[in-house]
Amino acid sequence: MKQALHFGAGNIGRGFVGFLLSRAGYELTFADVNAELIDQLANATGYTVHEVGENSQTHEITGFHALNSATHEAEVADAIAHSDVVTTAVGPNILRFVAPTIKAGLQRRAVDASPLVVMACENAIGATDILRDHLRDISTPEEWQELSARAIFANTAVDRIVPGQAVDAGLDVTVESYFEWAIEAAPFQGDTLEIPGVTWVPDLKPYIERKLFTVNTGHATTAYYGFVAGYSGLAEALLDPEIRARVYSVLQETKALIVAKHDFDPAVQEEYLQKILTRFANPHLVDTVGRVGRQPLRKVSRHERFIGPAAELAERGIATESLVDAVGALLRFDVADDPESVELRALLDSVRDGRGADEVTEQITGLASNHPLFAAVRDRVAAVAAG
Repeated sequence: MKQALHFGAGNIGRGFVGFLLSRAGYELTFADVNAELIDQLANATGYTVHEVGENSQTHEITGFHALNSATHEAEVADAIAHSDVVTTAVGPNILRFVAPTIKAGLQRRAVDASPLVVMACENAIGATDILRDHLRDISTPEEWQELSARAIFANTAVDRIVPGQAVDAGLDVTVESYFEWAIEAAPFQGDTLEIPGVTWVPDLKPYIERKLFTVNTGHATTAYYGFVAGYSGLAEALLDPEIRARVYSVLQETKALIVAKHDFDPAVQEEYLQKILTRFANPHLVDTVGRVGRQPLRKVSRHERFIGPAAELAERGIATESLVDAVGALLRFDVADDPESVELRALLDSVRDGRGADEVTEQITGLASNHPLFAAVRDRVAAVAAG
């Protein structure tokens, strides 16, 4: 039987990547550092995935294993050594922590085994490349020559809304019925995997950027404007005509970039973003502006969902006013139990206490002071800091 190991047993891991691998016939092992979650999975015979929205369905996932990657690293490495596929859904910043275990698994892999397929399923451009680079950085040149020959590294773009779950949900996961999992085909040299529902593409970057700059940008924009307006629910916020108009305006700007850069048909992109707005408003997906808005510093960084597209638009001389306004809403996200929100508030306070807005803008956005987008964003930073 085909074997797969997935790092990250959270809602996305169970409700999307692991779910699809299990349905594709892989014997699945979840690896995670959350001891309580791993114990639950290890003692469970299965869990339920509830797809809600159009074509709502319920699926029972069984026949999986669970390993604590913090306390049983050797067992995880052994599982990797015998797997056909390794995937992750841990967050881009955590990839460096799973790299040593993947390296150990590759080192234990039989010389005559087929290459291990490694795919990082994260909300980041080139996430698998990032993971591969972490592996290379912790290997000697001789080790890397040997290990890289034992693996296929393929970038992916994943899209499925998985909201915060009910406190009594246990291992069960509620997800939207829509999903997209695009994988670059070139690394497989014509011998792609059989995973129903996957879209194999010759060039992944257009799909990653379309998803990141439409779904993720739109999702976060809704959350930040919703927070400023005092809403708690994401779908509730999008029912507000003013917020919906602001989100739509942001997506018109990212649409302009996607069409200009990747030659998407404008009508096709318009249809795509309209579908995204419908997905956000799904009343069955109970999600909060607080959850979606978390980690504002990551989301306002140089190549993320706001500054990334806005910088490219500014470089092309195309309007960015709505994206910059959305950054202004992000700067007002003030949630005490989110460490990045607390850090952002401290940085803004430092502007009011005499630190220059230019310096703080460079720090949080990664924009150089001579970039054509810089002044507009700096003005928002200064305005929010002033209260």
